[in-house]
Amino acid sequence: MASLQASAFIFHSTSPCPLFRLHQKRTLKAILDQVPQPGSSNGRNGRSGAAKLARDSMSLTTATTHDQKHEASSNNNRKLNNIHADADGTDDTMIVMAKLYVILEAVADRVVMHKNIGKQRENWNSLLLASINAITLAAVTMSAIAATSADGAGAPVTALKLSSTIMFVAATGMLSIMNKIQPSQLAEEQRNAARLFQQLHNQVQILINIGNPSENDVKETIEKVLAVDKAFPLPLLGVMLEKFPRMVAPAVWWLRQQPGQAEELTTKMECSNGWNVKLEKEMETILEVIRRKDKAEYLRLGGKALKLNKVLAISGPVLTGLAAIGSAFTGSPSHGFWAAMLGVVGGALASIVNTVEHGGQVGMVVEMYRTNAGFFQLMEQTIEANMMNKQENGELFETKVALQLGRSLSDLRDLAPSSSSSNGEEHVEEFACKLF
Repeated sequence: MASLQASAFIFHSTSPCPLFRLHQKRTLKAILDQVPQPGSSNGRNGRSGAAKLARDSMSLTTATTHDQKHEASSNNNRKLNNIHADADGTDDTMIVMAKLYVILEAVADRVVMHKNIGKQRENWNSLLLASINAITLAAVTMSAIAATSADGAGAPVTALKLSSTIMFVAATGMLSIMNKIQPSQLAEEQRNAARLFQQLHNQVQILINIGNPSENDVKETIEKVLAVDKAFPLPLLGVMLEKFPRMVAPAVWWLRQQPGQAEELTTKMECSNGWNVKLEKEMETILEVIRRKDKAEYLRLGGKALKLNKVLAISGPVLTGLAAIGSAFTGSPSHGFWAAMLGVVGGALASIVNTVEHGGQVGMVVEMYRTNAGFFQLMEQTIEANMMNKQENGELFETKVALQLGRSLSDLRDLAPSSSSSNGEEHVEEFACKLF
């Protein structure tokens, strides 16, 4: 009985759960019922059986306690593994966010850099224009004085002729360099780059604030930064954009879609996502108007501005060069009249041409038309991609297109019937964009 009481005490002290204790009590009661009373004939056998039952109950208790400890240890290991996994996921997210903040800082620096360099190149245009015109007009004045004083003393006339010739040669060299780099066009490039980098800066901020960024987002953002860098480079030597190409091509500053990417998105996007047949027809009409009217018109105007800029860029140095030759021969007995006319008139015409080209900022106009054509090409590709894969919500995309074209939603929807009324071979009279 003492062993049974010890066993009961062990059961009571080691059992962790009230339900388990109740079960233990019922088990002990059953064991006690089977123990014979003192004085019975089989008392010795009963005592040995009770001892055996106590030993069995002790073994059961020990095994149960060991299993519980093993289960608790397994639960702790699982919790530690989950904590390590969560810590690894948190570390990956923090690394991605840190990379995005690095990109954000780089983009902000590029915005400031392009703004500052754009102002600097705009100053180049105004300062070089004023300086070259001043040099040219001063040389014209000296050449005219030398022509009227040709019959006077030789030394002053020679000094005037030499000075005017040197100034015409200097104006020719400076004007050639200025026409080559086109400072007004460079300034417009930097203004466009600053605007695009500011847009990219806002996109990265939105991605950080409300998005769930991943490594793919980091890679795509870096590629966008490099694409804008390539489209509007900062250096002049080696990577400067060609200022006098054979024809005007739209500026490209966005990532081009990889082959097969559209089909992959199409297979993933099974729902309509706010698109319907009416909206698709509306977007097809807008796409046709953008391609045939807006984009084509800006490319046409850009081509005309490019031809004018080429003529002016060649005419200015040629006129100052001829003026330098005429100034050198001013006062000559055989060609004095024509030399004086060439020096004075050539220099005056060179000043006019230089003022029209750089004062009118013809290079900036070429760049503006090229960038606008690129804007319409980007809209064209965006509309085609969304009609194919329906990645953006239809109603949201319609609003976005309307704002980009400077129209209201009703005005945008009215564009489709007015455009579809004309024949397919005829050009639509109305432009899609009312913003510029």
